[in-house]
Amino acid sequence: MPWRIAGIIFPVFAAAGIGWLYARWKRPDLANLNQINMEVLAPLLVFWALAAKPFTAAEFLDLTLGGVAVVLGSGLLLLPLVPLLRVQAKTFLPPMMFTNTGNMGIPLALFAFGEPALPAAILLFIVEMVLHFTVGLYILDHRTRPWALLRMPIILALLAGLTCNRGGWIPPAPLLDTCRLLGEASIPLMLFALGARFSEVGIADWRIGLWGAVLCPLAGVAAALLVRPWLTLSPVQDSQLLLYAALPPAVMNYLLAERYGQEPEKVATLVLLGNLGSVIAVPTVLYLTLP
Repeated sequence: MPWRIAGIIFPVFAAAGIGWLYARWKRPDLANLNQINMEVLAPLLVFWALAAKPFTAAEFLDLTLGGVAVVLGSGLLLLPLVPLLRVQAKTFLPPMMFTNTGNMGIPLALFAFGEPALPAAILLFIVEMVLHFTVGLYILDHRTRPWALLRMPIILALLAGLTCNRGGWIPPAPLLDTCRLLGEASIPLMLFALGARFSEVGIADWRIGLWGAVLCPLAGVAAALLVRPWLTLSPVQDSQLLLYAALPPAVMNYLLAERYGQEPEKVATLVLLGNLGSVIAVPTVLYLTLP
């Protein structure tokens, strides 16, 4: 089992590490590449996964509810600890709630559970992203307008894929093959960009970062375990939900904290140490959930 887990996590962390090394060496500007990924490649991946691999309405609903419960439940469970940690809630809670479901979660699910697990991994990624750009932005700024999500290509791809899925219409094979060919390029690019972004992140308050590295996966898994008895999921989806719950903070938390002036140095520390801590948290959850 340890070798199997090592085989799952090694490609994910190695790809991110290569991105980090390259960014330290060349200092590339990946802004345009990341934009292409989020506006073209990732939406094609979402559409292909949902349109080509139908699942039942019950599976969709329960998995969505589980994803929502993990994100919001993590924040609710950790809210009482904020005064004890002497940190602002707007600084600490978003990184604990909104995790690396895209950059890390999708490839981990793919390596751990195979290609059939991809639609569920993408659905959980969409759930986290929608909540991040609604609830997460509202935490940082109460003037946020959530309907701006409808202009995002990845949300439009989600709606198009779900329409095909629920309508029982499978697009022609050449179209799906094109979406798959381009969409699957999004996964390694996400990992490479994740590592490259960490080359820009420093450590400002290592103590709060260590607390975050411990509490983020604990709160997520606790929220998943609390809601799991009320969900009807397949064994693989059940394991995916627990893996989703144990993922580390997303880099997007740092970018948004910088944009809104919400102690970006502390958020950067939470993100960096949280991702380093995932070297322990993710293998532990895989050991407990892999068949």
